[in-house]
Amino acid sequence: MSHKIVVYGALCSTSLFTVNGITADSNDFGEQYDRDKEGAEDYACGDMHFTPKASTKEILTKYAIDEEEYQRIAGQLEEKLSFGRCGWCV
Repeated sequence: MSHKIVVYGALCSTSLFTVNGITADSNDFGEQYDRDKEGAEDYACGDMHFTPKASTKEILTKYAIDEEEYQRIAGQLEEKLSFGRCGWCV
């Protein structure tokens, strides 16, 4: 099993994300949101974080992975797409 995750320079999304040769969607592995929108400037993030969600049989089948690989990928997405405060888009 193989996967590749490359994040855009703006930090908040993947420019390349594949799992077993399939173009992947980070929303299949979790949710990314700003935990502090009120504290952010216009067009900025106050506390951006990716939160993994539980796997489903459909997602495991879609990417031909097992639960262990799912958790590994979700953890890497959390690490790469959680960056706190950012003013890159300002």
